Parts: sequence; structure tokens; C-alpha cells
Amino acid sequence: MLESTLPARLPKDRAALLVLHRKARQRRDAAPLLSEERARAAMDIERIEVQIARVERAMDPPQA
Repeated sequence: MLESTLPARLPKDRAALLVLHRKARQRRDAAPLLSEERARAAMDIERIEVQIARVERAMDPPQA
């Protein structure tokens, strides 16, 4: 099973999450197609996007 390269607890700050998201996209784009590195980066992107959605829903008012 592929292991995430992200910490177990992601930041709750949207700006910090966007930085992580950009770095994960860069790792994904630099990795060879069908490689474990690319799959791992894609999984990291998914985790970050879920956390960003949580942060945005918690904003007052929630962002759409």
C-alpha cells in the first residue's frame, strides 16, 4: 500500500494548505506516468483538497 508523504495532521490554515497543494501538484507533474510517486502525490492532493473543503465550510460565512 502506498504511504502518504504528508504529516498525519494537516494544517487548518487555508494558506498553508494551498502551499502544500501546489507542492504536491508539482511532485505529481514531475513524476513518471503510472509510477508510485505519481500515485502517492495524487493521494496527497486528494487529502489536501478534503482538508481545504473542511476549512472553507468552517468559515463564517462558508465559502462556496
